[in-house]
Amino acid sequence: MDATLVTAAGQADFSFLALFLRADIVVKGIMTILVFASIWSWTIILDRQFSFMSLRRKAKKFERSFWSGRSLDDMYKRLEDNPPDPFATVFVAAMREWTNGRAGSGSDLQIVALKERIDRVMTLNAYRALSKAERGLGILASIASASPFIGLLGTVWGIMNAFRAIAASHDTNLSVVAPGIAEALFATALGLFAAIPATIFYNKFAADTANYATRLEGFADELSAIFSRRLAGGKK
Repeated sequence: MDATLVTAAGQADFSFLALFLRADIVVKGIMTILVFASIWSWTIILDRQFSFMSLRRKAKKFERSFWSGRSLDDMYKRLEDNPPDPFATVFVAAMREWTNGRAGSGSDLQIVALKERIDRVMTLNAYRALSKAERGLGILASIASASPFIGLLGTVWGIMNAFRAIAASHDTNLSVVAPGIAEALFATALGLFAAIPATIFYNKFAADTANYATRLEGFADELSAIFSRRLAGGKK
């Protein structure tokens, strides 16, 4: 290759800021969207990561207390006003229904109705807790799927601009072609930079949510069995 052409291309500024400033309004808009998507993605990632860490820590603490042999009524009085996590929320909702309904649960039909109400409130509160745990995952999925295509749009547009520059200058020198191609590829890189972390952490958080849901549903089943024994005349 002609050394003069390499030198001319090498003199061009290929820093990220220079590539952005040289781009036309369409490519700049696409780059801005991708940078915003990346920042939004990382905000959700950090928020969900700390949230799941807190949920697991609180669940472990609650389960340790629950299975320590402490009276359920004592735990209920302690947690009633301010349940600190979804496990405690499910427990308090079930105990509240039990406390309010056990006085009138003499007949078999009343016992069955009370048991159904307890199961229903536990399911409802577990569903609400899992909905909160999944907050932001839909946005991560959208960023993961859409960002590469948005970056590709910027690449196609940038390459079209590069070809227009070639046609206007009637010159295919590297110094003419390289800046436009670099701007185009920079848009692709931004798209991948936004999409890859969003994809990885979406899959991680989806798995974390599924594991937490299994754990919470298992606890609700255990609690349901305890109330069944109580209604049948047994004790924990």
